[in-house]
Amino acid sequence: MAGRLGRMGLAGELIAEFAGTMVLILFGVGVVAQVAAGQIGDHDSIAWAWGIGVALGVYVAGRTTGAHINPAVTLAFACFRGFPWKKVIPYALAQTAGAFVAALIVRWNYHEVLSMVDPGHTIKTQGVFSTLPGNGTLPVDMWGGFRDQIIGTAILLFVVFALSDVANMAPAANMAPFLIGLLVVGIGMAFGTNAGYAINPARDFGPRLASFLTGYGGAWRDQYGDLYWWVPIVGPVIGGVIGAGLYQVMIHRFLPRDDVDRDVVKPSD
Repeated sequence: MAGRLGRMGLAGELIAEFAGTMVLILFGVGVVAQVAAGQIGDHDSIAWAWGIGVALGVYVAGRTTGAHINPAVTLAFACFRGFPWKKVIPYALAQTAGAFVAALIVRWNYHEVLSMVDPGHTIKTQGVFSTLPGNGTLPVDMWGGFRDQIIGTAILLFVVFALSDVANMAPAANMAPFLIGLLVVGIGMAFGTNAGYAINPARDFGPRLASFLTGYGGAWRDQYGDLYWWVPIVGPVIGGVIGAGLYQVMIHRFLPRDDVDRDVVKPSD
């Protein structure tokens, strides 16, 4: 019975991560499709919609798992906040699946206008689903995108760790998703040029796979023909650990010691 309950508990966590990430991508990929294919909106609307998607995704999954909705976040919490290592891969798979399903929904919903704007489903609209160096037009190469993803995700996790550390000045639980959403808006507005601020392996790989399976044959490569799909996976993984580690070294270890649990809502083992 205990084992069955444990499996049911993990299943609930995975469903929550799936759903939270799906909500994130519905808003994020949806707004890029609207701007790119429908010519409605601009960079600011993209940044705001991604931030809103993050906030709402965190509200969806927050009570159950703390709402990682990002494998880089899950890995960082395993490294520094006691999150069970055995759950890292299942969480990452659930997050990626949620992103994949959401991207398929957006692809289906926008297929008429995407086909009108880009009948061959080329690099012109590939950026709706996955990131490209220099957003596909500016002179940034694969390694520039890799550097950018490390930096952007380090910023994300440094601040997420600050917002989730109750020994510091963590906001009330109902305000944390809103502030994390604002954090993503800020990253998009300040670090969106070089690589489209994926800062989340699931956010990029799930929609990239969805686009490939629905007609975007060049989905794995960038505008230079280089295999780029790994950059928004490896870069955020490295950057997330760096950012979280810097917070622990620079801030957390100097905070007053007490008996409170410093973790965000953490699922049981």
